[in-house]
Order: sequence, then C-alpha cells, then structure tokens
Amino acid sequence: MLQHLYMNMEETAAIVLFGIGFTILLLQRNLIKKIMGMNIMDTAVYLFLAAKGYIEGRMVPIMVNGSQDPADYINPIPSGLVLTGIVVSVSVTALMLALTMRLYQRYGSLDLDKIIIEAQKEEP
Repeated sequence: MLQHLYMNMEETAAIVLFGIGFTILLLQRNLIKKIMGMNIMDTAVYLFLAAKGYIEGRMVPIMVNGSQDPADYINPIPSGLVLTGIVVSVSVTALMLALTMRLYQRYGSLDLDKIIIEAQKEEP
C-alpha cells in the first residue's frame, strides 16, 4: 500500500510547484516576483518531463556492456526536451530581466500597477 502512495510523488511535486508558480505569477505585482513565478513553473514542467521519462530498472541511453536491446534503456527524448527547455528558459529569463531593468529605469518602480498608470499618463 505504501508503494502506491509514493508512486506518483514526482508528478505530485511538479503539480504543486506549478501551482505555486502560477499563483505567484497571478497575485504578485512586483515584476521580479513574477519572473520568479515563471521560473518555478518552468522547473515544475522539467520535473514532470524527467519523471515521465524515467523507467525504473533501465539505464541511460549510452551503450553499456554491448547491450543493444532498446528495452534496457530509458527514452532519451524527455531528457533532450528538458535540456532544450532549460536553455530556452535561461534566455527568456535574461530577456525578461533586461526588460524589467528598462522599465525600472523609465518609471522608477517594479510595481506593475504603477508602471501601467505612468504609461497611460504618457499617452496623448
């Protein structure tokens, strides 16, 4: 019975992390905190993909001891997706931080509501 309880622990953790990140993204007004929420959501997706790609008792897809049987190895596609996602996530985070710095230089605040009010004042 305990085995069934811990069977989907990684997936459950991924769902909880995604919920935390989504809540931060929706409820926080500070742009840095919104970026942190987005990164938490990214991490949750990577955890979910890694958990789904893992098969207990199988090895990484590097030929060991001459075994060419595909049943001996895990699927490498989820791992590749996670690595690609991490690279894209770092790039997107850098872009978001750069834009946030520009907004702070222009409006003097990281509060999204204040930035929107100041931007509306600038429009003719």
